[in-house]
Amino acid sequence: MYATAAWPRLVRTAHLLTGDLHEAEDLVRTTLARVRARWRRIPRDDVDFYVRRSLVRTHLGRTRRRRAARLLTPLLPERARRALPDPAGAVGRRDALGRALAALPARRRAVVVLRHWEGLGEAEIAQLLGCSAGTVKTHARRGLEVLRAHPSLGPAVTFPARRHPVSGARS
Repeated sequence: MYATAAWPRLVRTAHLLTGDLHEAEDLVRTTLARVRARWRRIPRDDVDFYVRRSLVRTHLGRTRRRRAARLLTPLLPERARRALPDPAGAVGRRDALGRALAALPARRRAVVVLRHWEGLGEAEIAQLLGCSAGTVKTHARRGLEVLRAHPSLGPAVTFPARRHPVSGARS
């Protein structure tokens, strides 16, 4: 079935969106359960798009609900975050990227993850998020500016500069 083949990729994307592996797995489970309920209505050639859009929309909905709860609740308990051991030795870079991504608003973070992790184009992201391509470009540009300036990433981390399709200027 679709879920078993796409599970690792979906969990990686969700992990970048949420910043927490356990929350990412829960997000993927919730998303796949919602997709399963509508499985017969999904066109077979759009399954990846539909699942990815559902994943991002579920994440954004959760973020909005949490923000509302945070505003309504004076003191929320601290969540315990534990870093799992990484055999590849990239824990420091991953942690720095996670902290930098956490500094971004949820929608901007979703755009940056979909653009640079998933490799989607601006038109695909715009369709996925239900906004204009210009909004996607703005979120991507501002998100990369924040990531480049974030102190935990340092000068060693660079993000690709994109060229304008007409003028050839770097962004």
